[in-house]
Amino acid sequence: MNRAVPAARGRSAREPAAARAQAPGPRAPASAPGSPEPATPRAPGSRTPRTDGGIGAWAELLRLPALFTVPGDALAGAAAAGARPGPRTLLAIGSSLCLYEAGMALNDWADREEDAVERPHRPLPSGRVRPAAALTAAGALTGAGLALAAGAGRPALAVAAPLAATVWAYDLALKHTPAGPAAMAAARGLDLLLGAAATGGGTRAALPSAALLGSHTLAVTAVSRRETTGGSALAPLAALATTGALAGLAARRRNLLPAGRRAAAAPGLSGSTPAPGVTDALGAGLSAVYAATAARPYFHAALNPSPPLTQRAVGGGIRATIPLQAALAARSGAGATSLLIAALAPAGRWFARRTAMRKVSIT
Repeated sequence: MNRAVPAARGRSAREPAAARAQAPGPRAPASAPGSPEPATPRAPGSRTPRTDGGIGAWAELLRLPALFTVPGDALAGAAAAGARPGPRTLLAIGSSLCLYEAGMALNDWADREEDAVERPHRPLPSGRVRPAAALTAAGALTGAGLALAAGAGRPALAVAAPLAATVWAYDLALKHTPAGPAAMAAARGLDLLLGAAATGGGTRAALPSAALLGSHTLAVTAVSRRETTGGSALAPLAALATTGALAGLAARRRNLLPAGRRAAAAPGLSGSTPAPGVTDALGAGLSAVYAATAARPYFHAALNPSPPLTQRAVGGGIRATIPLQAALAARSGAGATSLLIAALAPAGRWFARRTAMRKVSIT
């Protein structure tokens, strides 16, 4: 869960998913650790930076445009479980959104000193949001996510609890270790399994889809680790190869249920045998969109691994999460669900333009 998530996030365990708004502006000079901040001359009538957490600052802290990559996890999980989305799926989506945002707030709290040097424009180092408020929000959102999962049933809570633990472990301990990308991938995979557990009561049938989504998140996170420094062509090349393999696998229709359960499933539901040709074409098309969205920026970053192109590669990988989720739903025979997920992509782009948060990062 840049969820990543996990998304997709990033430095948050929910994203690649994860996802960061990068506000323009000059970079502030770094001060030595432990030294007082130098006094900044103020023009007559100027105001001190706000620390009361305005709406814009919180929207930037929580990376609201990246939330559009989250619902597809639960919906793809429901499709993989062979179940029609219902009220419990909505609870799973709510839980995912809360845990994703908890990871975003916790991520900035954990990195507040590093961001004060490298990204002083962000909400915490700029003083627009207080660190204590960000940490409190992370705890409250985690509690809300677990409560919503509990409302969806014990199987959902059994998945949400390790998901929340993964979010906190990533942000507080694993982010800068070799285990960081794997933790991010695990969070996104667990987010998909949360939807399967809430909707269908089990996760076994959704494991292949969770593995594919987790592999994508692993690739994006590996690229994001050089987002501010650049200089590595290996990670974009590996991500490019991973994207090609995942696109091919996601385009293949799979028999979701055992023969007896497929026969009992009503025609047109996500657990029924998909109509030949229609769902296959939909899955192939969505897989192609996924590959096109991610592959081109990866290729450019491999040719020139500069920070700007690496950042574009990360952004492309995050945006590709939605068509991959939709392709996984189509792969499971849930054509309507896949179209619903695919519609989240233009909605996310529109929201990002409206909120002036076009640049997205998961580091």
